[in-house]
Amino acid sequence: MATLLTSAPAQSVSRARRNASFKIALLASAVMFSSLSFADDVLKEGITPATDASQVPAAAKLRTDTVIAGISEPQGIFNPYFFVNGWDENVTNVIFARLIDWDSQGKLVPGLAESWTVSPDGKTYTIKLRPNLKYSDGSALTAEDVAFTLTVLYDPKYDGDTDITLAHIAGGDDYKQGKADSVSGLKVIDPLTLQVTTTQPGATTLQKIGGPVLSKAYYGKDYQRGNLDTLRTLHGKPLGNGPYVYDKYIPGQEIRFHANKNYYRGTPPTPRFIYRVTNPSTNFQLFQTGDTDYDAFTSRPDDIEQLKLLGFANINLYGSSDYSKIEFNLHRPILQDVKVRQALIYGLDRQKLIDVVYQGYGTVAIEPIAPISWAYNTDGVNPYKFDPAQANKLLDEAGWKTGTDGIRVKDGKRLELTLLVSKKVLNDALIPIAKEDYQKIGVLLKPQVVDFNALMSQRKAGNYDLASFSTSTLNDPHDGVWDYYSTEAKEQGYNNPEVDKLINEGNATLDIEKRKPVYHELYKVLANDPPVILLGNRKILSASSARVTGFKPDIYNGLTGSLPDVKIVK
Repeated sequence: MATLLTSAPAQSVSRARRNASFKIALLASAVMFSSLSFADDVLKEGITPATDASQVPAAAKLRTDTVIAGISEPQGIFNPYFFVNGWDENVTNVIFARLIDWDSQGKLVPGLAESWTVSPDGKTYTIKLRPNLKYSDGSALTAEDVAFTLTVLYDPKYDGDTDITLAHIAGGDDYKQGKADSVSGLKVIDPLTLQVTTTQPGATTLQKIGGPVLSKAYYGKDYQRGNLDTLRTLHGKPLGNGPYVYDKYIPGQEIRFHANKNYYRGTPPTPRFIYRVTNPSTNFQLFQTGDTDYDAFTSRPDDIEQLKLLGFANINLYGSSDYSKIEFNLHRPILQDVKVRQALIYGLDRQKLIDVVYQGYGTVAIEPIAPISWAYNTDGVNPYKFDPAQANKLLDEAGWKTGTDGIRVKDGKRLELTLLVSKKVLNDALIPIAKEDYQKIGVLLKPQVVDFNALMSQRKAGNYDLASFSTSTLNDPHDGVWDYYSTEAKEQGYNNPEVDKLINEGNATLDIEKRKPVYHELYKVLANDPPVILLGNRKILSASSARVTGFKPDIYNGLTGSLPDVKIVK
């Protein structure tokens, strides 16, 4: 029996859910129409200003020193190198500043690092820190802290999501394997200068070494190679250098912060910040009553209209870097047959799904990369348009014969998939659509519901056959494919030598124009030997109260990139 884990990060507006649910029900039970038409006046990307700031709720006006934003439930792992979901990452982005940042166009720009230079052969990076950097407790941040952070990432016991080996720092593997007591490629020139020597050039090296910087005095006090327990005990007591200082986490309720007086860009103008835990059934109500000043919603016409009617909402719509997908666990023999995987893609009406959920504000995903990326090029890439006949043909060829009850059977086993989902708007549509579509090709789905954190835990433990969730393609196409589709990504069990070759070639090539055809070929190979069912790309819809200014979320920095500039209107 197969297991399908699903989740999507989109949040919904509670009032609008009733209308959307009705549309979903029509599709699921009667399938009375095959396509949807959408209004021509769809909201354009960018910020649509509030029309009546006087409508700001009284509850919000009473908060003279605090801004509140909605967030889904985090796990409480507030370390930028150990978090396991995007919600914890959002929290760490408030607490920690990056060595090297991105601007709103995805270009690398100075952060804690004032500047950097790269040698002509692309193997040596000299990073210069800004003077007088401090952690929130007043202790100095120096090149020693940067070297410590990168060393920890090479620790043999490190099991977080940051794969520093992709930076190819000289001596890193020796340290990881216990052959050296330090990473030879990390050289502290002086308190403000770190030299990083690599064994080969890499398109993402600066991105890999330019992350948040951990305090050696705090996190490394009792650190010894091969033992990260001392760091893990501090997950709930983070010390950072970002715009806000962590105060308290009340599970299921909120995370509290206060402005960091030692922040390198200056003390943020808003004294206090709170992440309040919201969900699709509460986020609109909390925003409407003024209990939150900012939240993200599902980008659909109904939701946008509800926000417009409030009057006090500044509405922001922008392209997302993520895509939703259903991942195959290729450790399962049944899914190792490429024809079965292809059939499951052909057999699901993804266009119907995206139309129902996003109603003009989303598209069917064809490649594992956001359409805004320079690497996006679908020419010659199989789009897998909905084709039940082709799905049936492939399953027949794979040896799955239709049983007396319509469900396919092979070697005495029925083709059954247990569908585990978290409660999200996308899944409200996915469950009935997928169940009906797969029933028609002889596949039985059994939907179940789990919370998102349980979903990710089961995936990490390998306790699934199929897992559906949304993932960011990050700021370089290499990261998205390496993290999930390389042989090194052992959780899924995908192994394609041609994919590995192209992934490595794409990262080793520094010129973007020369990288483009490499990724184009890579996406063709991934389409022919699919590790996932690509579902959709969406727009991100967020809203902020007119009582605050400065919220400018974008695809590369989300909410937290503009947080240091958020002010309460007096």
